[in-house]
Amino acid sequence: MNIVIPDDVIRTAKISEAELKLEIAILLFQQKKIGTGKARQLAGLNLIEFRQELARRNICVHYDVEDLQADLKTLQEAGEL
Repeated sequence: MNIVIPDDVIRTAKISEAELKLEIAILLFQQKKIGTGKARQLAGLNLIEFRQELARRNICVHYDVEDLQADLKTLQEAGEL
């Protein structure tokens, strides 16, 4: 699904596309509608960058099954498991 946001809305908000994606990702994460994995993917950040952004905003991290699976996959890809 694609969502079209008019350029004038972006200009009025004085925000870049990347910043908007981050804001949406964090909002959905805070509302527990998506986990860390999907939120960081939407934001275009790796796990550490996303968690740093959460910490910068004093947002607590919730860790769920999706997060565990993403961490396991990362460890497998790195040859750590």
